[in-house]
Amino acid sequence: MRSPAFPPRRPSHLVRYIFPALLLLGLFYYLSDRPQDPQVPNTYLTSGHDSSKSSSSSPSHDQGPPDVVNQPAKNPTPNQKPVHGGADGSNEPSHDSKPAPVQPLPPKPAAVHPIDELVKIADKDFKDLLAKESKTLAEAAQAYRKRRGRHPPPGFDKWYEFAKENNALLVEDFFDQIYHDLNPFWGLDPVSIRNEAMGYEMVISVRNGNASAESDWFWTQIWLDMIQTIEHLLPDMDIALNAMDEPRLVVPWEDINAYMKKEKQSRILSPTKSIVKEFQKLPPPAKQDTKSLHTVDKDWEDTNPYWLIARRGCPPDSPARKQPVLTSFDSKPSFSPSWATPHQYQGYVSNSTLSSEFCHQPDLQGLEGIFIKPLTTSATKVLFPMFGGSKLATNNEILLPAPMYWNEEERFTGGDDHGPSWDSKIGPVIWRGVATGGRNNESNWKGFQRHRFVSMNNGTKLTRAEEGIEPPVNFELPGATYNLAAQKEKRLGPWVSQWSDVGFTDLFCDPDVEPKQEDGHCIYTDEHYETVPGQKLAVQFYYKYLPDIDGNSFSGRYLGFLRSTSLPVKSTLWREWHDSRLVAWKHFVPMDNRFGDYYGIMEYFLGYEDSVPGHDDVAEKIAMDGKAWAEKVLRKEDMQIYVLRLLLEYARISDDRRENMGWVDDLLS
Repeated sequence: MRSPAFPPRRPSHLVRYIFPALLLLGLFYYLSDRPQDPQVPNTYLTSGHDSSKSSSSSPSHDQGPPDVVNQPAKNPTPNQKPVHGGADGSNEPSHDSKPAPVQPLPPKPAAVHPIDELVKIADKDFKDLLAKESKTLAEAAQAYRKRRGRHPPPGFDKWYEFAKENNALLVEDFFDQIYHDLNPFWGLDPVSIRNEAMGYEMVISVRNGNASAESDWFWTQIWLDMIQTIEHLLPDMDIALNAMDEPRLVVPWEDINAYMKKEKQSRILSPTKSIVKEFQKLPPPAKQDTKSLHTVDKDWEDTNPYWLIARRGCPPDSPARKQPVLTSFDSKPSFSPSWATPHQYQGYVSNSTLSSEFCHQPDLQGLEGIFIKPLTTSATKVLFPMFGGSKLATNNEILLPAPMYWNEEERFTGGDDHGPSWDSKIGPVIWRGVATGGRNNESNWKGFQRHRFVSMNNGTKLTRAEEGIEPPVNFELPGATYNLAAQKEKRLGPWVSQWSDVGFTDLFCDPDVEPKQEDGHCIYTDEHYETVPGQKLAVQFYYKYLPDIDGNSFSGRYLGFLRSTSLPVKSTLWREWHDSRLVAWKHFVPMDNRFGDYYGIMEYFLGYEDSVPGHDDVAEKIAMDGKAWAEKVLRKEDMQIYVLRLLLEYARISDDRRENMGWVDDLLS
């Protein structure tokens, strides 16, 4: 019998509370089940309006066509993943009055590896790049105006005709490096540009369609040979050349900033009726004994460490400018992988252009031979038109294809043998090289990049480091980010020894050491390294993976690696003419300059015993895609097309009437 103190509730009371509760519960499940889009980075660097500037780029502008001075892709917030619903796939709450029986949890799906995502995005970026191809002269001119903000230079129609005769694939983005290099010169007076070029010590001169040079330096002669193949299409000009391995121009960021403001102001699409279509004629080249009369004093510097010179091209608020300068390199170098975060996605390079910049990476001053002690140092703050084959992000040279690329020496290209099919290769990883990178000596070699890489492939050193017997003197064991299976089992050394064939052919000892060293030995590094026999590139192409590590400057083997049936694993600080044409994770594998991601990259491709699956098929696809692409856009014909376009632009910038010069025939027809 019910107590009268607790009268029965009417159904309306229950409805009043149950319905809001069910509504709130349903809303909670709906919101909690909404997936979050995983954020992954771009691997190809485009220059859209929404791209942020890199730390060492020229200043940004708030309007007009996009600037193409090394704009990095935006970086994501790593680790964001979709949130899924219940195990049965239902997103609705259960209203059963009885509790459901306890079910065993299903196995979690394998996590997507960061490299899988980077490869996927690279494929999409590459397709987007191909969609920009210009197939007619009018389309090429339209793409030029849209991206550059001015009319194409005089001779643009002849350039296009030459490109098409040589079966070139034309995408305006391919030529971004030209404008990165030349745009600051819109801030200089044309007379000064011409005088500085004509008065330099090593020059190729073009007059009346004929190219010539007084210097017999072998690089000059190779570049002359290249330019002579297009001389009939060139206006008069003088081309000053850098004959050193190392670049020589580092103009302060503040000066480049001012020049770029002037360049921005000069971007106009002049009325077609006022366009000047012909280049000016120049007087005969200067005689050697009168050259100095035409130039300003360069005040060449030999400051060491070179970091002090290189960093002045960085923005004033950049870490490179604000962090303390290292004065000693005698102990184990300091590794600060957090500086790499802006160009990485979950520990792997997601922005290869930004990775090659150092303004946001001050720890690289103690990890790269070029910053510690180059072979030679001769630098200036003066901006003048010097051409060279490679440069760092803050250098101001104008890039040409490197001489060894045009000359196609077998030691750099491998000759006609580009390697067997992927399945016929005999081993995983091979690297051979000299212990270059700069002038190593007893007190600084621990900071040199090639020494670090070879040490990281020494299984004995890895084992002793893992067991705490002998701490590494010039590298670090991989961090927890990479979750390496071999490292968990303390078998990193034996694992690396299974697949790595890496070694120095010459320890490139300090020439001032006594007694003089012979046969590639070095008294202060012999205890750490044994020299090994060299291998021709044609032999190296029988291996699947080809790490490419900077030497004194860029690696002259890179083009050969790209053309091979093997997979280049590229680490570099150096810029080259072809950078705008290559897509990381589509045509090559990028690697951070600290090499902290090296083991993670190799575990992804090779796997580890039965616990970690490999991705041999992914490696083969990148290798084959890179080879096919290099054979399509990195031919000698593509070098000619690039240089012709570059020199037409250079001639216009050097002309007194440059603001009104252009090609506009497509607008008149």
